[in-house]
Amino acid sequence: MARNGLGVGRTSGGIPVIADNVPGAGSSGYMVAVATGSRDETPEIYGISHLLEHVVFRETANRTSFQMSKEIEGAGGAMNAMTGREATAYYAISLKETADRAKDLVADIVRNPLIRDAHVEMEKKIVLQEINMVENNPDSYIHDIFAGSVWKGHQLANEEGGNPESVSAMTADDLRGYYGEKYGIPNMAVVACGSVDLDDAVSWAEDNFDSMSGERNRRERPGRPSGNLAVREWHGDHSYAGMGFRGYAADHPDRDAVRLLWVILGSGTSSRLFQKVREEKALVYSVYSSLGQHSDSSSAGAFFSCTDKNLAESLDSVVSVFREIRADGLEEGELRRAKNLVKGANIRSYESTTDRMGKIMKDLLLTGEAKTMEQRLTALESVTEEDVIRVAGEMLSPDMLNIALYTCDTDSAGRIDPNHFDF
Repeated sequence: MARNGLGVGRTSGGIPVIADNVPGAGSSGYMVAVATGSRDETPEIYGISHLLEHVVFRETANRTSFQMSKEIEGAGGAMNAMTGREATAYYAISLKETADRAKDLVADIVRNPLIRDAHVEMEKKIVLQEINMVENNPDSYIHDIFAGSVWKGHQLANEEGGNPESVSAMTADDLRGYYGEKYGIPNMAVVACGSVDLDDAVSWAEDNFDSMSGERNRRERPGRPSGNLAVREWHGDHSYAGMGFRGYAADHPDRDAVRLLWVILGSGTSSRLFQKVREEKALVYSVYSSLGQHSDSSSAGAFFSCTDKNLAESLDSVVSVFREIRADGLEEGELRRAKNLVKGANIRSYESTTDRMGKIMKDLLLTGEAKTMEQRLTALESVTEEDVIRVAGEMLSPDMLNIALYTCDTDSAGRIDPNHFDF
C-alpha cells in the first residue's frame, strides 16, 4: 500500500519494505539494513559490527569478492556497505535493466557469507589500518572523541571501528555467532529506490530474508546529560576541538528546530560561527556545526581547528556565539536563510539514488516511518523563530557543555573545565 507518497509493504515474516519509485530514473538501488551497530557491542566484541561488514564481502556460498566486483561493475553499478552506531547496511545500485543482478548480489552477501578464519584474519589487518588512518585524520577523528565526551559511560560512545586490542582479539567464531544472533528478523529492513516496484521488492525480500531470524537488541536510553571533557594526544601542529550538547530523539517534535538552530550557528560561510571565529577574529581556518541523530537521543557540536596558541581564545569565541543566540535571539532573515540552505541540501541529495535510499533507511530505522522529501520540507517550513529560540534555551546549557580536544598539549587541555564557561 502507499503511505507518505512511498510504497510501503511488509513480507510475510514481518520485514518492512519501502519502495521509492522515481519517475524517469535510469538506475535501481536495493539496500538491506540490520539494526545493530557499535552501540550494541560489549567490550569483548568492540568493533565486531564493522569487522563483520568487511568480512561478508570476502566470499559467499556463490561468489568470491572478485566475482562480486566483476558482476556489479558489469551491470553498470556499484556495491558498498556502511556501519553506524545503530545499524549496518548493505546496498547495490545498477542500471535499471540490470536490477536483478544488484538484487542478487545484495541478497548473496547478506544471506550467504562464508565467514572463514582466513578471511577474518585478512580483514582484521585491513580494519587495523583503517583505525590507524582515522586517528591520523584529525578532522574526522575529533567527532569520535566528541562522541566519547557527550556519551561518556554509555555505549553510544563506542567508536564504530572498535580499537586495536578488541579487533585483534576477535575470532571467526565470534563473528559467526554475532551474525547468527543479529542478522535476521526482527532486525532487518529493506529499501528500494529509483526504477523499482514495491511488489517486486517485497517478493525479493520475502524469498531471500524471511527464513533468517535474530534477536532484537536490548538498548538502554542515555541517562541525564552532563558536561564532560575528553582529551586525546595528537602529534601535529594544530589542535582540533568539538564543543556541544545532547539533543532530542529522532521522533521528537523539535527535531527540525534543533537542526535549524545548528545551521544558523555553523552551516556555511554566512553562519554565526564562521563569521565570528574566522572572519572577525581570524582564529581558525574552518569552523562548522554537525549533528548526530540517534533513535533515542542526538548530539550537536561546533568543530574547529587552530594553532595551539589560539585554542583558549577560540573556545571562548565559540561560547560567545552560544551566549549571543540565547540572549538575543535571531536576526532578521536568519531563519529564512537557514531553511533555504537545508531545503537546497535536501533537494540535491534526493537527486542521488544512493543518498535518497540512505535517508529513507535512516528514517525507517530511527523512527519506524519513512518520509518523502515533501514531508521533510513541510516540517521544516513549520518551524518558527520562537521554536528555535526555545530550543536554544533548552539545549545550550552551560552545565551540559561537552568539550573534546585532539592536541599535542594534553597537559594544558586536561586542565580545561567545561563548567568554567558561562553563557
